[in-house]
Amino acid sequence: MIKQELKENTLSVQELIAEKKKKNNISKVLEKMMPKVLLITAILSILTTLGILFTLIIETFTFFERVNIKEFLTSKSWYPFSDPGSFGIMPLVSGTLKVTIIAGIVAVPIGLASAIFLSEYASDRTRRIIKPILEVLAGIPTIVYGFFALTFITPLLRSIIPSLEMFNALSPGIVIGIMITPMIASLSEDAMSAVPRSMREGALAMGSTKFEVALKVVLPAAVSGIVSSIVLALSRAIGETMIVAVAGGSTPNLSFNVTESIQTMTAYIVQVSQGDAGYGTTIYYSIYAVGFTLFLFTFLMNLLAQYISRRFREEY
Repeated sequence: MIKQELKENTLSVQELIAEKKKKNNISKVLEKMMPKVLLITAILSILTTLGILFTLIIETFTFFERVNIKEFLTSKSWYPFSDPGSFGIMPLVSGTLKVTIIAGIVAVPIGLASAIFLSEYASDRTRRIIKPILEVLAGIPTIVYGFFALTFITPLLRSIIPSLEMFNALSPGIVIGIMITPMIASLSEDAMSAVPRSMREGALAMGSTKFEVALKVVLPAAVSGIVSSIVLALSRAIGETMIVAVAGGSTPNLSFNVTESIQTMTAYIVQVSQGDAGYGTTIYYSIYAVGFTLFLFTFLMNLLAQYISRRFREEY
């Protein structure tokens, strides 16, 4: 009887060893496979980016075979649907920059103030409540923001500025600023929270107030992350589509007047993509020329963010 029990226990241990070896073999196979799977996904991402860029470049060259590049870069009028058409990109660039600058004026102070409060003044409980609420703003569909700008912000502004047109640059600029505020606030707060507590305590020990510590110690120490967050948020504003398409209008104007109707690069792409131009026409290919210009803007902004992040990165 005892011998039988010992035999059963021995078999059980042998089974456990075999099962362990089997699991180890599976783990080894996964360890060998995962780097290859991750490499494939990385290559797919790169190939997708190259494919998009290749398409933009090819179609843009087709456009410049029909339209002089000098006219595209220097002409002050954009009337592609007229006969003959005028393809000067500057009015669209002007509309895009106006909206982006207004958004930056709204978002940067509010975002930085929110980040300073969350990092330096808020308790853990308050931070856990406020930060998710701020980030909810980033999840609202942009079409909702667009109609909010058109039906609420614009009438409100017109009661203050009677000369404001129904479609203008001011209203979508303000709303885009509200939309990108959570990005600045969240990323800046993360950068400020990474500043060592010893730096704060040292400044306080020397007699600085909490506000002085925030402005003169924490902000300079976190400037790399803060500036990068601002640049990335402004890149998001440059590429915004639905808000400007709904509330900005479709009138390309080369001026500094924010009360009149405008058209941004993204809004023009939306307009033509709705079927206003036939395939193979010059207007159709102008979408790619405008899209390539927009790509260059956002690409340069991202390069600037990376340069600033590396140039001013602090080592703690």
